[in-house]
Amino acid sequence: MQVTVCDVGPRDGLQNWPETLSPPVRADLCDRLAATGVPRIEAASFVNPVRVPQMAGGEEVFANLARQPGVAYAGLVLNERGLERAVAAGVDEIHLAYPLSDTFSERNQGMTVAAAAQAAERIIGGAHDVGLRVVLGLATAFGCPFEGPVDPGLVGEHVARMAAAGADEVMLADTIGVGVPAQVRRLLPDALNQAGGRPVGLHLHNTRNTGYANVITGLEHGATVFDASIGGLGGCPFAPGATGNIATEDLVYLLDGEGVDTGLNLEALIGVSEWLSGVLGRELPGLLGRAGPFVALGAGASEHVEAVRAHGMHVTGAS
Repeated sequence: MQVTVCDVGPRDGLQNWPETLSPPVRADLCDRLAATGVPRIEAASFVNPVRVPQMAGGEEVFANLARQPGVAYAGLVLNERGLERAVAAGVDEIHLAYPLSDTFSERNQGMTVAAAAQAAERIIGGAHDVGLRVVLGLATAFGCPFEGPVDPGLVGEHVARMAAAGADEVMLADTIGVGVPAQVRRLLPDALNQAGGRPVGLHLHNTRNTGYANVITGLEHGATVFDASIGGLGGCPFAPGATGNIATEDLVYLLDGEGVDTGLNLEALIGVSEWLSGVLGRELPGLLGRAGPFVALGAGASEHVEAVRAHGMHVTGAS
């Protein structure tokens, strides 16, 4: 089995961070991620810098990228002006999202869900006109911080509507990290049915420690794309209490253990997480960077066991 991992750290990961990283540093983060084998990176967003100052200078981010062959560098847009900026900056694909609750949509995008869906249809058409594929995210698909639970039927309706508009891929987003596996089991099969053969993926946050359980359930029910953020950074500035995305390195460790092919270098991902932790000056939420990958006991593992013992730690299964 093979899935696609998209690292959204340079965008979703940093948009809620108190300090703003310069565009060249954000481009450096993208370059480091590309070197790990990540096939898709959400490199920047083209939104109003007054509302999200951490994302100012998306054009400069793209101008500083050392693009790697085979890597798609995406830009998030919320309106037609953002699409114009993204196209001019040279993005490889468009990422577009809108919420499924009016209160959140008004706060995030200044319009109702109905108006946001209409705008999305226009943006999809405009992106296709210039030869760019579109990944459409349905935010708050698992729950809204202001209105509570979201009707699963509404999620299915919008998947069908965006598929009909030509979205190349649809992502169900647990924007505030309230989702549980039972919701994935209910939402994903219907979304796949409504998507008409288009890939459906999951954008998960680990706010309530259910993100990785949702990954496994998603795998079992047909998800083929997963968003994640290096180091587990993330959160929405317009969603109270929203914390980080699932961590890219933790996700890849899980997928590797499940026999799922990602094509990513786990040790390299941990290195990027450690580098970013140093840049930001604090420990990141992801766990693998602290615990390290597991070394199976067997041929060549005795040195590892002795090293662990030297630090006074118990090694289960070692005699």
